Amino acid sequence: MPSEKKISSAHDCISFMQAGCELKKVRPNSRIYNRFFTLDTDLQALRWEPSKKDLEKAKLDISAIKEIRLGKNTETFRNNGLADQICEDCAFSILHGENYQPLDLVANSADVANIWVSGLRYLVSRSKQPLDFMEGNQNTPRFMWLKTVFEAADVDGNGIMLEDTSVELIKRLNPTLKESKIRLKFKEIQKSKEKLTTRVTEEEFCEAFCELCTRPEVYFLLVQISKNKEYLDADDLMLFLEAEQGLTHITEDMCLDIIRRYELSEEGRQKGFLAIDGFTQYLLSPECDIFDPEQKKVAQDMTQPLSHYYINASHNTYLIEDQFRGPADINGYVRALKMGCRSIELDVSDGSDNEPILCNRNNMAMHLSFRSVLEVINKFAFVASEYPLILCLGNHCSLPQQKVMVQQMKKVFGNKLYTEAPLPSESYLPSPEKLKNMIIVKGKKLPPESDLLEGEVTDEDEEAEMSRRMSGDYNGEQKHIWLCRELSDLVSICKSVQYRDFELSMKTQNYWEICSFSETEASRIANEYPEDFVNYNKKFLSRIYPSAMRIDSSNLNPQDFWNCGCQIVAMNFQTPGPMMDLHTGWFLQNGGCGYVLRPSIMRDEVSYFSANTKGIVPGVSPLVLHIKIISGQNFPKPKGACAKGDVIDPYVCVEIHGIPADCCEQRTKTVQQNSDNPIFDETFEFQVNLPELTMVRFVVLDDDYIGDEFIGQYTIPFECLQPGYRHVPLRSFVGDIMEHVTLFVHIAITNRSGGGKAQKRSLSVRMGKKVREYTMLRNIGLKTIDDIFKIAVHPLREAIDMRENMQNAIVSVKELCGLPPIASLKQCLLTLSSRLITSDNAPSVSLVIKDSFPYLEPVGAMPDVQKKMLAAYDLMIQESRVLIEMADTVQEKIVQCQKAGMEFREELHNLGAKEGLKGRKLNKAIESFAWNITVLKGQGDLLKNARNEALENMKQIQLACVSCGLSKGPGSGAEPKGKRSLEAIEEKESSEENGKL
Repeated sequence: MPSEKKISSAHDCISFMQAGCELKKVRPNSRIYNRFFTLDTDLQALRWEPSKKDLEKAKLDISAIKEIRLGKNTETFRNNGLADQICEDCAFSILHGENYQPLDLVANSADVANIWVSGLRYLVSRSKQPLDFMEGNQNTPRFMWLKTVFEAADVDGNGIMLEDTSVELIKRLNPTLKESKIRLKFKEIQKSKEKLTTRVTEEEFCEAFCELCTRPEVYFLLVQISKNKEYLDADDLMLFLEAEQGLTHITEDMCLDIIRRYELSEEGRQKGFLAIDGFTQYLLSPECDIFDPEQKKVAQDMTQPLSHYYINASHNTYLIEDQFRGPADINGYVRALKMGCRSIELDVSDGSDNEPILCNRNNMAMHLSFRSVLEVINKFAFVASEYPLILCLGNHCSLPQQKVMVQQMKKVFGNKLYTEAPLPSESYLPSPEKLKNMIIVKGKKLPPESDLLEGEVTDEDEEAEMSRRMSGDYNGEQKHIWLCRELSDLVSICKSVQYRDFELSMKTQNYWEICSFSETEASRIANEYPEDFVNYNKKFLSRIYPSAMRIDSSNLNPQDFWNCGCQIVAMNFQTPGPMMDLHTGWFLQNGGCGYVLRPSIMRDEVSYFSANTKGIVPGVSPLVLHIKIISGQNFPKPKGACAKGDVIDPYVCVEIHGIPADCCEQRTKTVQQNSDNPIFDETFEFQVNLPELTMVRFVVLDDDYIGDEFIGQYTIPFECLQPGYRHVPLRSFVGDIMEHVTLFVHIAITNRSGGGKAQKRSLSVRMGKKVREYTMLRNIGLKTIDDIFKIAVHPLREAIDMRENMQNAIVSVKELCGLPPIASLKQCLLTLSSRLITSDNAPSVSLVIKDSFPYLEPVGAMPDVQKKMLAAYDLMIQESRVLIEMADTVQEKIVQCQKAGMEFREELHNLGAKEGLKGRKLNKAIESFAWNITVLKGQGDLLKNARNEALENMKQIQLACVSCGLSKGPGSGAEPKGKRSLEAIEEKESSEENGKL
């Protein structure tokens, strides 16, 4: 902050501006000047120096200011050659005069920019009212509430109270504050007033509370969304929830309910307004959590085959220490099952008295009885999830004790055991829905044609492999074990088999057979055959277990194998750290049920996807994730920190985990010596090519000179992110949520970055299709099929052009409104409406519905600036209309090509042989065929989604125009008609879809 005193009111902002500070003045053509800006004492003008103009001209009257924009959102910023070096959050612009001339400025920090923007907006909004803030903060709703709190605690009614009582009172109102910090604040206040007594007056209590409990970043946000008031009413809150938080169907009653639940003052609750403290509490509540509440319950299709899901899996579940010599512990099962684990391991050996035991074979002294483990599994199996539990059986027992195992499993699990024989007529495993509350045994199985009561099978257990590798006499030969028929019969749809190669597996492997891969082997296969691994996992289950060399029980990176579609990636739950954070974060989605549906591109029978893709995924439109790290709250000192004292220097890393093209990391600056409320105010952009397989990890570290130390982290799937202003609850190193420790962030997801510079975009418009990137279809080398795919080339280009043209038109409107790409259309219309209101408060345009589309028609003459904005708006409506009216026809052409191509799928090998394609060339042709089908399906889906988005945009625009008052006057009669027309569009679309189904 620019001073020790926090900004907690408009009065503070004005005082700071009157004192003045240096700002950079940005001019076109890369010119930047340092100027000292101040606000006149009479609050009527802004001045700067030095200047070539005389003093009376180097000023800007507050009355001439039309608008204040935060960020680089004017032509000057977009066209300035040095714009990339200017921080988005430090830039702001003052638009003045009838032609909205910009004065573009850059502060030395985001805080200073926020002070100027908030102060100027406050002055402009009150330019026609008497300015009363010079009285200070004494009459604000907040101070009135604090006075009632003080008076209630002042039992003697003397207007003063003991410091201890005051400290206790503030601590009760804000439990996150440290007592020492409150006492220090009282001492500072009393010292500034040269007081000797430690008794606290009402004024001092209010001052201390505001200094300690006001988060400046929340105050600036409150002022921004309340239209420069210092509280939110129900209308402000409704707009905030819809335009910023991405919520729909919000009513006034819902907003009043939020106010009643979070506002601290009785007056605010009764009158329906939310002051700064209530707003802060609301933002910290579960309602503003970053995690989408829809994903806190099972939200995905659970009727797909088991092989189409990622499955929460543990390795050596019976261990709570290292895997080499750690003792077996029953709590390993309790912990894993409570965390939603759906695949656990039982490593069973012979025990005394004919009782099988579970133990680490490198530490047989500490073991568990097999029966006690079964009872614990039975008790906790379906506590966290009702979906099937897979028992990975590591059988090292003699035949007699194998029979005891069978008896005990049947007795404990009863009819929960799934033993139905798989049907040869089926091609895929049953679904999690069908297998609800069932326990599936994974293990070896005797050949079905054999009538023997026992037989020899290969032992593929990883523990045995590790033991052999660690011993000196390992020669790589496969070990064999004896298996009894009864235990074999408990294994149904998870029969363990050995992997040879993909070609053999695709020909001979049954869908109910599962291969286990060591981490080392799976990594090699993923690097050498990434497409084959993905295709193999469409039908078969793969289980990956950690390398035998991980004797410290460290974890592999599960993302590497999820990218290949591997379903069961076994993790050492007892070992915390980044890899376990990814695993835990990933399985938070879908209600934490332990099953996560894989992306459709990795499930569709004919589709192309490579785990090693370094660029855009065919048929998937990349998204851009915009993350602003605003501030942190109550960071603890790292455990075992070397530095003395309680001071930390935090910074935040944002990591993106996903396919190789998406993996990256960015970090904020370090905030020196602030753990309570460090302000970062930094924005990052990440392109995400496959959102369904992406995770975001926030990590807070202490920038210590000895070595950065871990403070907290939070990992969340991309699909679970909620847009808007959100608090991120941080987890400790071992994964526990830390009370009151949060990050405050803003999240936005768009289908494009930055929006592009104006001159670059106009260049691309002139050059047309030469610059635009199109997803290309591949040549297969089989003329009959290539001719079919050639028919799709033009419709594909049309589809991409329509989507891009609409998006470019929307971005143009946002830019002319002075809004960033992340802004919603509702925010655009609000900004537009403020510009399209005449001096006598009447709209200069009216909403007119033509053929179901919301046009804005001028009412009388208007300045060039308004004409330019209206032209951009008309273009947006026109491009949206083209897409809505043409999308079905173009999509149908794409779908027809896709269907025609699919008819040749079964004959690809024969056609290839006739054309002389074989070996690698034939495989390449099959791969290109899958690529083309994937592109066609994906582009068809994207066009359909774009049409739905455009329809929703038209509806939102009309509603926003009505709520902004742009439908008044000559066009007001159009509103009911327009509403009916939009409903007619939706009805027509739904009936068409039903017809297709």
